[in-house]
Amino acid sequence: MAQDVLPITLKGKQALESELKKLIFEERPAVIKAIEEARAHGDISENAEYDAAKERQGMIEGRIGEIQYKISGAEVIDPASIKSDRIVFGATVEILDLEEDQKVSYQIVGVDEADVKVGKISILSPIARSLIGKKSGEVVTVQSPKGDKDYEIISFKFV
Repeated sequence: MAQDVLPITLKGKQALESELKKLIFEERPAVIKAIEEARAHGDISENAEYDAAKERQGMIEGRIGEIQYKISGAEVIDPASIKSDRIVFGATVEILDLEEDQKVSYQIVGVDEADVKVGKISILSPIARSLIGKKSGEVVTVQSPKGDKDYEIISFKFV
């Protein structure tokens, strides 16, 4: 099965690597110790501590595999190194909501980095897909479940 290559910012990759390191060197040993302690209590067939620890171990191992897969298939992009006259992945875009006359700023980032509360939207989001390839001054229509919404692109930069 071919792996999809998804872009990720340098900071996003570093965050995934940090989480992976924590899981491998802190969480995994802690859960192994918890399993050993639960086994020491005797019969594991009715041992809730053992069951909980095994379940936690499964979740940790699953997340480790998921992160390793994502990192191996990621195309790491440093937004500060991008030179483009159009909006591309990594751009921080200031847009004006033409309906509500409100300015908002978003950085277009990888799927795992997206957090609207801090102004980071996924490259796969409807807004990002509408902005990619556009220039300052253009008006884009974003299709969403709540209906179409128009935004004017005020500016964009790569930081």
